[in-house]
Amino acid sequence: MVFDLHGKKGLVVGIANEDSIAWGCARAFRAAGAELAVTWLNEKARPYVEPLAEQLQAPIQLPLDVEQDGQMEAVFDALGARWGRLDFLLHSIAFAPAADLHGRVADSSREGFARAMDISCHSFARMARLAEPLMQEGGSLLAMSYLGAEEVISNYGLMGPVKAALESSVRYLASELGPQGIRVNAISPGPLATRAASGIQHFDQLLADAAQRAPLRRLVSIEDVGALCTFMASDASRSMTGSTLYVDAGFHILG
Repeated sequence: MVFDLHGKKGLVVGIANEDSIAWGCARAFRAAGAELAVTWLNEKARPYVEPLAEQLQAPIQLPLDVEQDGQMEAVFDALGARWGRLDFLLHSIAFAPAADLHGRVADSSREGFARAMDISCHSFARMARLAEPLMQEGGSLLAMSYLGAEEVISNYGLMGPVKAALESSVRYLASELGPQGIRVNAISPGPLATRAASGIQHFDQLLADAAQRAPLRRLVSIEDVGALCTFMASDASRSMTGSTLYVDAGFHILG
């Protein structure tokens, strides 16, 4: 591993199973020497996540449903009690109700749009606020985005505006937290066959198109995303903030 995370403490939010982007990142963080805290969504998800957390030797393993009042605060209280600090955070969660995701943005419900924005975007701002007092010596906050934030992607629908809001939030948070030495960046992977992506209609065609058209003529892997995130969590990226970084075999340059 090129980048050294020994001695660093990190929180990983968004592992659902072995195909999760967050899992690829967590493995890379751990391989680089970081000590990790891991969360699962609910008791239904716990049997899938807990064995992975054990593989990571994560000393902090807790539920985190960002829609449940108090759960996020409980996680950060546990981080403060156990470690007294936090060096990096990975936010890799997103959700939109199926009826709103599969329809036109113009037809999206007020409730569905608000829920997608709360889970996929505002929860990152809330985590940043809670992480700030634990990052007295600076740190790195990372959020997962997608190309649909920047351009129209067929069948991505409601998540496009939501991810655009997330990327804008990254820039504002970077400006606000920069004086404290806290860096904030978005990571934009190419399409990956994850549980979250399975809700997008005709996703198999999206994967095939990306593999055919990307300059490198291939898809990316969760390991590729993990390698970039490890760099962004390390001191090697200490002068990088407020950016959206693409790891998509070059697909984003095609326009």
